[in-house]
Amino acid sequence: MIEVESLWKSFNGVEALRGIGFSARDGEITGLIGPNGAGKTTTLRILYTVLRPDQGLASVDGFDSTRQRRQVQQRIGVLPDNRGLYPRLTAREHIRYYGRLHGLNGDQLESRIDRLIERLGMEDFCDRRAKGYSKGQTLKVALGRALVHEPHNVMFDEPTNGLDIASSRAVRQLIREIRDQGRCVLFSSHIMQEVEALCDRIVVIAEGRVVADGTPEDLRQSTGRADLEDVFLRAVAVED
Repeated sequence: MIEVESLWKSFNGVEALRGIGFSARDGEITGLIGPNGAGKTTTLRILYTVLRPDQGLASVDGFDSTRQRRQVQQRIGVLPDNRGLYPRLTAREHIRYYGRLHGLNGDQLESRIDRLIERLGMEDFCDRRAKGYSKGQTLKVALGRALVHEPHNVMFDEPTNGLDIASSRAVRQLIREIRDQGRCVLFSSHIMQEVEALCDRIVVIAEGRVVADGTPEDLRQSTGRADLEDVFLRAVAVED
């Protein structure tokens, strides 16, 4: 379970987060949505221990992302906004490296790598160096790295950005399976159809604050809008 309580964060005097708070529960897919600059990526970076908040608490399975970074890192898998591949490593080597960082080795690790390569459709480039990969190929490798250790909590920033239709469908199905295993999924996306297809709960943020939080049906009822895109625009407009 992921919990955020009254997070504040400023950069050079500009407030990126202003008391944001929400929870992402086990066995659910929680969507974190908002306009550009709303604070989504800042929130995710605090949760996966890259940034420290000025105030407030971000925790994963009860562990503080600031004071208990190692315990949090052991419990999360992250697809960040910056995919950051090493150009001289192959896809297989990338995933193997991250698996070893999480204490995996031997046949168990190699079996997981093979399953991820097959599941994410990387067979045709898995043993080629990353230099020259397409955007979609880079994303698939980053997904493999995030999932190789089978973390209980996964955080995805734009998980299908750059993928073709078939690959996007495969990733969405994979996210559902992670949810159905009782794990916690938190993801950010600008694609409203994807949010509607996947999310059990939606958190809308604008100007560093939570402006709406609930199930898709809850948000439709509270805004009086049937279309989820209209729900989003209404919630953000109220904050503005």
